[in-house]
Amino acid sequence: MPTEIKICGLSGEEGIDAALEAGADFVGLLMFPASPRNVPIQRAAALAKRARGKARIVAVTVDADDTLIEAIAEKLRPDLIQLHGGETPARVSAIRAASGISVMKVFGVATLNDLSAYADYSADRLLLDAKPPKDATRPGGHGVAFDWTVLTGFSPSVPWFLSGGLDPNNVAVALRATHAPGVDVSSGVEHAPGQKDPGKIRAFVRAVRDYDMATLAKERAA
Repeated sequence: MPTEIKICGLSGEEGIDAALEAGADFVGLLMFPASPRNVPIQRAAALAKRARGKARIVAVTVDADDTLIEAIAEKLRPDLIQLHGGETPARVSAIRAASGISVMKVFGVATLNDLSAYADYSADRLLLDAKPPKDATRPGGHGVAFDWTVLTGFSPSVPWFLSGGLDPNNVAVALRATHAPGVDVSSGVEHAPGQKDPGKIRAFVRAVRDYDMATLAKERAA
């Protein structure tokens, strides 16, 4: 199957349009004030409307309270709610049940031991990102890749995305190393923090699709 592509941290029409025109499968809208990619709820709703029916919409949150989850469910009507904070298994299940929306839980990865936590969660999808630096004020990989070799043999029962330090130049290398069914990128397709670069978005999607075509050709020749 083709690799699923998620362009995250989109905050404007130009970035949304570039992701859609390039053929991204998912677009991510972040509602977290500490991030340069933060989008107010009304703005996020307008961007979600622009993407609806063309790509799946992901509302990205960090330890969101019930009020924000309710607003997201009502105003954005996303396909997925991404949980990027320290949400417990119980909290993830509660958000999923209360919103009626599928959830994707993010796990920071540095070592093989970090992968075991996912088994405690009832999430519809997983996203594996690099652990943030110790002095970081927000979650996420901060544009840094983790050691992909720890994913050898990783085969969860739900779909998952690889994230952290990906860009148009290394995403094919990452896919060959991990065989991830999906990839997620944010800072790797920006020209400044929070400012998406349409050319980099197109190059990222093209690199993934070129990898898919090469992989399919090898399978057919085998």
